[in-house]
Amino acid sequence: MDNEKKHPSIFEPFALILNIVTAVLGAIIGMQIVTTLGVTPNTAIIGALVAMLIARIPIAIFKKYKSVHRQNLVQTSISSATFGAANSLLIPIGIPFAMGAPHLVVPMLIGAALAMFVDAAILYKLFDSKLFPAKGTWAPGLATAESIQAGDKGGKRAGLLGVGTVVGLIGSYFNISMSAFGVAFIGNIWALTMFGIGLMIRQYSMPWFNVDVNKLYIAHGVMIGAGIIALVQAGMLVFSKQKKTGDKAAATAEPEDESSYTVTVSTARRTLGLGFVAYLVIALIIALVGGLMTQMSIGMLIGFLVFAAFAAFVHELIVGIAAMHSGWFPAFAVAFITLLFGMMIGFPPLALAMLAGFSAATGPAFADMGYDLKTGYILRGNGVNREYELEGRKHQYITAMIAFGVALITVIFSYNGYFAQNLIPPIDKVYVSTIQAGASPEVAKQLLLWAIPGAIVQLIGGPSRQIGVLFATGLLIATPNACWAVLVGIAIRIIVLKVKGKEAETPMTILAAGFIAGDALYSFFNSVFKLKK
Repeated sequence: MDNEKKHPSIFEPFALILNIVTAVLGAIIGMQIVTTLGVTPNTAIIGALVAMLIARIPIAIFKKYKSVHRQNLVQTSISSATFGAANSLLIPIGIPFAMGAPHLVVPMLIGAALAMFVDAAILYKLFDSKLFPAKGTWAPGLATAESIQAGDKGGKRAGLLGVGTVVGLIGSYFNISMSAFGVAFIGNIWALTMFGIGLMIRQYSMPWFNVDVNKLYIAHGVMIGAGIIALVQAGMLVFSKQKKTGDKAAATAEPEDESSYTVTVSTARRTLGLGFVAYLVIALIIALVGGLMTQMSIGMLIGFLVFAAFAAFVHELIVGIAAMHSGWFPAFAVAFITLLFGMMIGFPPLALAMLAGFSAATGPAFADMGYDLKTGYILRGNGVNREYELEGRKHQYITAMIAFGVALITVIFSYNGYFAQNLIPPIDKVYVSTIQAGASPEVAKQLLLWAIPGAIVQLIGGPSRQIGVLFATGLLIATPNACWAVLVGIAIRIIVLKVKGKEAETPMTILAAGFIAGDALYSFFNSVFKLKK
């Protein structure tokens, strides 16, 4: 960590200009790649590299960027803008456009923008609570932190990270999911084993069993069951009453447990309550501005508002849990589950389009801010100086909010150009075709049937391992051979720890960060190259 007593501010004139420029760059990259390739690249490491290069320019004002904390603000800015513009804004507004309802694009943009800001604010207030601990995996955040530290300190750490990055680039070139391989070395072994098994079933269910877990809605059903139990577990963790002082062990253990987090249970509780109210208000704004009340009775409108708020709330929690444990967040798939439920309830098609967009807008900003705050947490010394950690976290939050604002302005000025060329995110076509196909009793039956094993698996693992949610996440992701990357990575990790012992953990973590960084760099430049072609 730097010896800076005061954390650098985003409001220093040069810092503000630089972060706005990188945010514009991130927003453009995110929109361009999500409309043409359907994915959003993680630009955090690109931001860190840009800041490191700036620090090497021999001009006094640039030398300030040798500070790892300033580099952290730059990467926070670019990654927030990328995910904000692509996932939280462009995907939601593409849904009503693809439905042939361009008059709903602006109401959807208003709702999605508000949801994005609320989403990030909730994560900021929940980060380093029992529900979302700073010590959680948050793999992409760890990879970015290791990259910045390696650039700052050099030595053996830089060598290991360099080796890991080269291996990550080579593996990615040969279509091996190196981010999945890297996560296997740093996440919870139980959770990631179930993630790997889920990925394997998704890849081989057709050749092995002649069953498509996606088309039969098996994956979605499992996520519903696991998600419901995860929500109950989260509620018990945050909303359960503190034990009375009658139990001596509990009385002595509770304060110590509470003090290991910077966010108390009562703060987390209040945040979740306010978050739900905020989503309820946003759902009402969407309904009012979008004119949805003309299509629904008062009873159905109230049902829509409550369901939309609850779905957005659950969506961000499930996406956040998956992101923290695996480094992957199944935002598209969980929003799709919300859509299926909305169809079964019987909301009209345009209301379903707005519902899918609202749900899709929550989660990505939540997960991305978790990654960025994890990077900052490591760079600030893993919470050793509590006051400095909280100050740095606040500056990152302000940086992200400015970047989201830049993303919003960029989307406002450019979405018409994309839509005029019929460039919309491919996932939007899936949502729209599903709405047009309509609900069927068979789909409802499959979802309910497969929710049962999902719930059981999540219940067995408990709230700390989240094996049900991670198993469902694996079932929902169709990345070729990612299952082998995860399971082989876990096997290597177990063997190395048995042979070398606990001292092997740090070098393995640094190497793993390199694998993830190499994968992120390859996917970014590969996407840019494909765009050029």
